[in-house]
Amino acid sequence: MQQLDFWIAKRARQMPNKTALIQIETGERWTYKQLMQQASWWSTTFHQRKFQKGDRIAVLMENSIQSFAILFACRINELIYVPLNTKLSEAELAYVLADCAPKLLICDEVQEDRAKALMPQHFLNVSQAQAMEIIRYHWQDEPKLPWLIIYTGGTTGKAKGVVLSYEAVTANALNTIISWGLNEQDCTLNYMPLFHTGGINALALPILLAGGTVVIGKKFNPNVAIRALDEYKTTISLFVPTMYQLMTETDYFHQSSFPTVKVFLSGGAPCPKPIYEQFKSRGLLFKEGYGLTEAGPNNFVIDANVAMMKKGAIGKSMLFNEVQVLNECGEHCQQDEVGELCLKGSHVFLNYWNNEEETKKVFQDGWLRTGDLAKYDEDGDYYIVGRKKEMIITGGENVYSQEVEQCLIAVSGVEEVSVIGVADEKWGECIAAFIVSKQPSVILEQKLRQICKDRLANYKVPKQFYFLSELPKTVVGKIDKKLLAQYAKAQVHMD
Repeated sequence: MQQLDFWIAKRARQMPNKTALIQIETGERWTYKQLMQQASWWSTTFHQRKFQKGDRIAVLMENSIQSFAILFACRINELIYVPLNTKLSEAELAYVLADCAPKLLICDEVQEDRAKALMPQHFLNVSQAQAMEIIRYHWQDEPKLPWLIIYTGGTTGKAKGVVLSYEAVTANALNTIISWGLNEQDCTLNYMPLFHTGGINALALPILLAGGTVVIGKKFNPNVAIRALDEYKTTISLFVPTMYQLMTETDYFHQSSFPTVKVFLSGGAPCPKPIYEQFKSRGLLFKEGYGLTEAGPNNFVIDANVAMMKKGAIGKSMLFNEVQVLNECGEHCQQDEVGELCLKGSHVFLNYWNNEEETKKVFQDGWLRTGDLAKYDEDGDYYIVGRKKEMIITGGENVYSQEVEQCLIAVSGVEEVSVIGVADEKWGECIAAFIVSKQPSVILEQKLRQICKDRLANYKVPKQFYFLSELPKTVVGKIDKKLLAQYAKAQVHMD
């Protein structure tokens, strides 16, 4: 993938006055030329500090359009951009910083006190940035040059730094543009955290590469977000299921026809089927995507009309990547047979930072082993059925939590649900269901148990039901099953 210049610089020359980025809270708008002017300030700052090729630049701040100026400046200066999860504790941040050893920590006012405590001699407040004339720079055409280190959530252990090359990021963006049909008329609303691959790589960078507009919001508010879709004439946006649940409960969702939106995209976690029904009842197109920090995160394409008929389907592999499903013996799975999803393509990450052992574990014959369980149907459309590590084995039988969850979420009165396996002396594991309902009761529990018995094999019926006011979630909206397991274990001990 030879490039004689940086694509964002070319966009600034081709369409200098086109709006590239908008910050909802301040109303600030940057054209592509202004974006490059901001990136030039950061590039000059990095040069003046004599940072060397491969040095890391850490960023600790809320969602901001300034993140993109820093990101692009890092590539111009051959530095590695490391966005930090603002929700982490100081101890967790200290671990990540010790692992990646950045030369500079950039923060905003909200995070300045923590930045001072973590790196007192090497932090810089983002408010000092300003526009300047676009600098001249020497472009190094090195596709494999590391550009980002994105740390995974670490819900199953210590966070791992996923190293993404310039080629991987750009290949994902190009593949997304071609496979999803994006162009310069597209506009996306982004509330996904900009320390997460969904916020950076799912739609933001692809749409900037295509010459479109990216609208950035800081703290998600369903009433603000649902109106912003119309206010900014958005065409495609990504939200996690919990965000969609809250947006569909607003009055505005039932009032607007969202005339500019081509499709609503869901990701980050399996989407409950009732959310599909909410969009279908309004005549709005809705579909799911699939990805992970280590690959893309975009890997599949599906027509929105097909997705509405095949709820839960993620479609076929995009144009420039490959997928396969393998069983425990490493053999190709047959139609409807569940196995581990494996991915291959230029969008796949280089390695885990400082972690050769974990890197070797996830690669096999050039394929990335995702740890996700999938299957495909007679049309070749793929479905994700759960995480390999989350598969429940009860009495020697395999149970995929998502199947049980979809059964329960369809019941009236159930707002959220999550299913996990809990250690059991007799069965190895037993199934526990966590339910959020406005009216929890013994009667509702009996109803749920009976519906499961009617629709599922007996071994798939949850043995335990727990009613909670809300389900614990990670910062990107995924249900934190590790915390649920701890809760269940504590309840067993109390009993």
